Amino acid sequence: MCIHQLNLLAASNNVPITNFLGKQHPIEAHHLSSICDIMEKAMVNGDTCIIRCILVVFQVVFKFFFSPQTERNRDIVRRSGLLLWQLLMAPRDQICSEIQKEVCLAISSGLNILYPGEAEINNLLKLVLTEGERNSGLSQLRDVILTNLAEQLQNNRFGSEDDDHYRLNDELLHCILKIVVRESCVLITKCQTVSKDDFQRLLSTVPAASSCLRYLMAVQNHLLSNTILIKPDENDDSDSSLQGETLKVQELKTSILSLATQILTGCDEVLEMLQQVTTALINSDISDREQRLKGLEQITKATMLGHLLPVLLTSLMHPNLQTLTMADALMPQLVQLVLYTSQTALLLKTQSPVFSELNSSPSGASEQKGKLLPDERMLEEKEEPGFLTGLKIPAPWAAGKTVETVHPVRDNYKFKETVHIPGARCLYLRFDNRCSSQYDYDKLVIYAGPNTNSRKVAEYGGNTLGYGSRSVLGTGWPKDLVKVEGDTVTFSFEMRSGREHNTPDKAMWGFACTVRAQESSEDVSGGLPFLVDLALGLSVLACSMLRILYNGPEITKDEETCQELLRSKLLQRCQWQVEANGVISPALTPSPSPLPLTIDEDREFTYPSDVLVPPVGHYFDLPRIRLPPGIMIKLREISGRARPQFRPSIK
Repeated sequence: MCIHQLNLLAASNNVPITNFLGKQHPIEAHHLSSICDIMEKAMVNGDTCIIRCILVVFQVVFKFFFSPQTERNRDIVRRSGLLLWQLLMAPRDQICSEIQKEVCLAISSGLNILYPGEAEINNLLKLVLTEGERNSGLSQLRDVILTNLAEQLQNNRFGSEDDDHYRLNDELLHCILKIVVRESCVLITKCQTVSKDDFQRLLSTVPAASSCLRYLMAVQNHLLSNTILIKPDENDDSDSSLQGETLKVQELKTSILSLATQILTGCDEVLEMLQQVTTALINSDISDREQRLKGLEQITKATMLGHLLPVLLTSLMHPNLQTLTMADALMPQLVQLVLYTSQTALLLKTQSPVFSELNSSPSGASEQKGKLLPDERMLEEKEEPGFLTGLKIPAPWAAGKTVETVHPVRDNYKFKETVHIPGARCLYLRFDNRCSSQYDYDKLVIYAGPNTNSRKVAEYGGNTLGYGSRSVLGTGWPKDLVKVEGDTVTFSFEMRSGREHNTPDKAMWGFACTVRAQESSEDVSGGLPFLVDLALGLSVLACSMLRILYNGPEITKDEETCQELLRSKLLQRCQWQVEANGVISPALTPSPSPLPLTIDEDREFTYPSDVLVPPVGHYFDLPRIRLPPGIMIKLREISGRARPQFRPSIK
């Protein structure tokens, strides 16, 4: 156990022993061979104590003291790996769970030594991901390896040379995502299938993320952090640096798009299962149906819907990810998720007491028990005004700002603070009922403005507790709201007296005040139900993506420069052709033009409705543009040609 403690200390980078162990010379091959001999003998004799000790020794040796550079060392490594796998795959009745855990830790510690190549590590991970459900040892090894990789990604959130090692390839990520989707669906299904006692135990253990889910969270946070939070180096403006930054950002966006597509697809499956379970619970006759429906939302937070989707939705609203490529790829999935979340939120809302009261009617509609067939449920949803009916949207801005002194105030204490709420016509101040000062001249002065030169609104001081002045200024500390005109208020408090020996803390408490822009304080602590909040977030993101799709590609610099030319009627009447290399150029041979023979420059030109019908007359005549008289006069002045005079013909 001393070796085990040494290993735990070595795992911390903040402990000096880590630096000490890192400077030691690598262990020689014959020493590791002796350790393997001891392990083999202990396995033959069934000595679990020695086996556990040797497993911990393996963890320390693989992490600090061994380098498989020679062929002999590689042979010893292969021997060590075979011993570890023999223990890992042993039947459960021959090996205890503690030894199995130590085996997994040993393999995880020596992952780069036992499997030096990327292909070997990928094959190992593919094995534990695909066969982990059928073997407890492989399942535990999978959890240990993914947990370790997730921690490494979290520690290297903003990029390092080890990113490629900690981030698995797309095939392995897809396998992990399939496991996460399956775990989420199983967890939601338990809300319907387990017994009442087991359901209560389930509620007490969530939301706890599995190792696969933790790794996906780490990968997602790693990619999003590097895309959103990292800014380019402003001091290095060289072309190579800018080109490198651009390529890196593009690679990150491509990775985020691939991961987001897979996550949204997985969430689609989980939401479909959630809707099925919700409908089944509503139509069931179990005694604790209401408790299960309430707990269903808490269980949902423990799935990928609670751990992955909210972070992804929030990050996709960042300008760096609001691109046409993202919108075009994710829009179909977002629409499907909006439908699933809104329908499921509506189903859950129909079972809440608030909804029942809102929909109660004299005709006896409130006497329905909420059991709906699928077809009837769809009709019911169409008749409903929406899943937000009867719910109060939280207003975080209505919470206001709290201004307060230290408690209790000390001698010679001074306090000054200004609160500004843009756009507010007036401010409402609510004071704490514990406000007090020793004497009435230890007072608070309130000003309607940004400083103490502004208009004085009121002043408060003293206490009614029988200490100090035993009195208060005016009517005392306010118990009702204090209204201050304008959007800015300044508080100025000064403790002028010295504290007397018999004055308790409650008589020198100071003050605390909450400033709001609304007269009635809103309840901002409850928030929305999880699925309703998720549906709103998905709707906002979908609307944002629709706006991007509607606006289309961004205007390029060349288009901005050529705005005047693009608006010219002269260029708009040209016949353009696309050459073999993709370049657009004016056609050398005029084609039949459906345009009128004259275009008035002063009027807005619109193509005729029969634009596809060839005009009658000369097919190769381009339409003339009638220029304004002012331009014609200037052109004649520049060219020196006078306006032609038409003489009447004499018969």
